[in-house]
Amino acid sequence: MTYREALEWLFAQRRTGERGTGRVRALLARLGHPEGAFPAVHVLGTNGKGSVVAYLEAAFRARGLAYGAYTSPHLVDFRERIRTHLGLVPEERVVAFVAWAKGEAWEEPPGFFDLATALAFLHFRERGVALAAVEAGVGGEKDATNALPRVVLTVLTNVGEDHLEALGGSLEAVAREKAGAFREGVPVVTGARGVGLKVARRVAEERGAPLFVLDPEDPLFALPAPPGLKGAYQEENARLAAAALRLLGFPEEAIARGLLEARHPGRMERFLVEGVEVYLDGAHNPPAAEALAREFSAYHLLFGAFPRKDVGGILAHLLPKARSVRYTRAGEGALGPELGTPFFEDPREALEEALARAREDGAPVLAAGSLYLVGRLLAVLGQDPARGVGEDHPADLL
Repeated sequence: MTYREALEWLFAQRRTGERGTGRVRALLARLGHPEGAFPAVHVLGTNGKGSVVAYLEAAFRARGLAYGAYTSPHLVDFRERIRTHLGLVPEERVVAFVAWAKGEAWEEPPGFFDLATALAFLHFRERGVALAAVEAGVGGEKDATNALPRVVLTVLTNVGEDHLEALGGSLEAVAREKAGAFREGVPVVTGARGVGLKVARRVAEERGAPLFVLDPEDPLFALPAPPGLKGAYQEENARLAAAALRLLGFPEEAIARGLLEARHPGRMERFLVEGVEVYLDGAHNPPAAEALAREFSAYHLLFGAFPRKDVGGILAHLLPKARSVRYTRAGEGALGPELGTPFFEDPREALEEALARAREDGAPVLAAGSLYLVGRLLAVLGQDPARGVGEDHPADLL
């Protein structure tokens, strides 16, 4: 089996039945419970989860830990989801795991995210990970990552209405699902407000979990260094990460380096393409789009999204500053011409058109609406998913 064949099989696995941890727990049991081999920080929330993990990962690296990091989705290569101090999970490890999974008989077949999560935990055990940062997929209590038995700290970034239908239909239901992953007696750091904070307080109290609520005046949330990730909204993510690291006993030097050296591809990532500034950012829900739009005075927008997203809500924040708009398909199963005109099936063509327009007035190009669109554009720009994310990325259209 080749790596590509392994991925084709993996991506084709669909969850059957209701959401929950039963399938992944059965999978992990057959693997000898690798999830018990390491302690973990469990990162939940509507927005900012990946950024918080990026800050934690950089601090783990600065301290010289054997660490693991599990995030989703990937941008270019599946292996981006599973990282350790030794790099991305190797292709041959993915192939071997898929070959094993294909040969097993399942009473309730695991879905893609169950399999990816089990592979991550197995790889972490094999690499001797001493501490892992694990990002939840959707929700919390019923998310596959909630099979972790040794959570030492929980981070709840915020609570918004993304995945509303899947998580109960109301903001309070979303908050209950996310807070449902809080552990008995395990500290929680959160930036939640309003209804989300109210629910988090109640659940934390019921479970005896110390709750630390984001307050810039509280020394626990102080920033010993400016965030290395771009965007004013990153300050909140950085404060949450700094508080988490202090509660874990990290020295200030490692926290400062973690904040400065964090890398998170595809989030406010700047490229210089044929002399034009191009920014890539997933911004796949209205709060993320609102925060992103605040970073610019004007831009030429390149937009793609999936049917399950609040497209109208996202565009309501992005369109007012757009000098021109081009719609494109974000990936397989994504929205097409119904998004609007002009529509380009190929993101490469949409980017070329946007670049031509941007050269006329000097405004940057902003691509947003889906991390899958960002991934397609990174591939167009020939970017390696294992690269660091620096201040500038010269790139040429291939």
